[in-house]
Amino acid sequence: MRRTRLQKWLANPTLHHNWKLSSTPLSSTDVSSSPSHSSSEIGDWNSSTEHEDDLELVIHAILIPNYKEDIEGLIETLEVYLAMEQREETARTKAALLVSRYKSRFRCIAATFHPQDIPGESPGKSSNLSWAARIASKRYEPEMRRDVVLTSIDADSHISWRYFSEITSMHLAYPDTAATTLYSVPIIFDRNAHLVPGVVRVADVVWCAAGLSGQYRGSTICPPTSVYSVPLELADRVGGWDTGREAIGEDLHMYLKCFFALNGHLITRTVTSPVSQTNITSSKGDGLVNQLHGMNARYRQALRHMWGSLDTGYALKQAVQVWRRRRQTHQLRQPLHIKTSPKTRKDTSSNCQMNILGTEDLSMRVKVRPPNWLNIFLLFHRLFEAHFMPAHIPILVVASSLYRALVPEDQDTFSIAWTFVATDILRTVGLVTLLVYFYSYQEYHHLALEARQNEMVAAGLEEGMKGNFSTRSWKNVFDCVWIPFVAPLYGSIPAIHAQLCHFWTLDLTYIVSSKPVRRKCNTA
Repeated sequence: MRRTRLQKWLANPTLHHNWKLSSTPLSSTDVSSSPSHSSSEIGDWNSSTEHEDDLELVIHAILIPNYKEDIEGLIETLEVYLAMEQREETARTKAALLVSRYKSRFRCIAATFHPQDIPGESPGKSSNLSWAARIASKRYEPEMRRDVVLTSIDADSHISWRYFSEITSMHLAYPDTAATTLYSVPIIFDRNAHLVPGVVRVADVVWCAAGLSGQYRGSTICPPTSVYSVPLELADRVGGWDTGREAIGEDLHMYLKCFFALNGHLITRTVTSPVSQTNITSSKGDGLVNQLHGMNARYRQALRHMWGSLDTGYALKQAVQVWRRRRQTHQLRQPLHIKTSPKTRKDTSSNCQMNILGTEDLSMRVKVRPPNWLNIFLLFHRLFEAHFMPAHIPILVVASSLYRALVPEDQDTFSIAWTFVATDILRTVGLVTLLVYFYSYQEYHHLALEARQNEMVAAGLEEGMKGNFSTRSWKNVFDCVWIPFVAPLYGSIPAIHAQLCHFWTLDLTYIVSSKPVRRKCNTA
């Protein structure tokens, strides 16, 4: 049946055309591939009846968590379930403007407001997403949930309609694994890279590389970067997004939660439609002062990224849980909006689960496969690369340099001199591969930018997006001089900074990073 639906999707050009009409090249919304009614709401949702024809296609629910973001930037991005923080004073006014402006463009657009006084929850993107997803979950009846995909994007993300088209195709092409698949996508900084300091530009190019490193064919470990999609059934199975302090790195944390809930059998499929992002900027001062403030803003962002090293501890705890339940054959899956304590959800005893199933018709037991220990080992290798190596490398480099300088070769008592030669070779190889990546990035950037420009022209938005296309030229070859500064400034130092702070606190005060805005909006 699913294969027939895929053939229908691929064979009907009208559906693809409607994708472009349903969502601008900037992003998407609660949208299916077929024409349907539009609706809009401010506040919480009530369940609504969907047309039977809509059930034939995949529905994409786009969640854009935001806090104190500029209205102009949100207008650029728009498509959505706008997830806002209730503690933001202007949240409801901003949401009302956006909903009224775009209500005729989407199947449904609504705003949710995350309360600030929920016990045990920490303010941030993950708790914001958790609230929005639970509210959205109420909208979908059981027979619809298998074909609903939740997409989390940043407030400045520009997503092509092809992103959702590819996910629709893959979701229908692999029906047996659709409910255990996470969709990841590469990112590209192609909007204001020419306006930021070289060291910031290079740092973000390297950040792109971190995401791309797992997005090759056959990869089994592929954590997402900023933007990703999960089927609603998978979100139901894992209990949605976590809301505690350890979930500050929301994208990686949700990946880990899904990965361990499936005992290492999470499938990740790459969507070959890069998401356009903006580099961090600063509005303070002019000239050199502005550049320095921009570098400082990028450091704060790097510190937030490295604060996510808390996820290594989370992964270790989850690995222990996998070992304890290694003989378990079934798990409980229930809709996000049904409140069940994490302890009850994890209780795998037949009596506990039957009690829940007896009181909730929407809950069900699903099979779980035995742990995939190879994938779990590979995951911890990736976590070591992300959370340990940035702090360890400068220590090893300094220590080895001092040893070679202070200890004569003929007094190598511990016979470790050969390791320095070997690591010198490895560092050289690593530098060469990094330069090859920078060379390849030129073409990647060009292709992604050209595709976005063409979509803007087709949608009639090119005029309003002038200045939002950051091209690269032969001059960018000089960006390579910043490579030696990027690793310590935005890798090692914030990693050590974050991990030292963890001795005293796990809380990080969230400061909204400044993003460029193409124009001011008339809010009247």
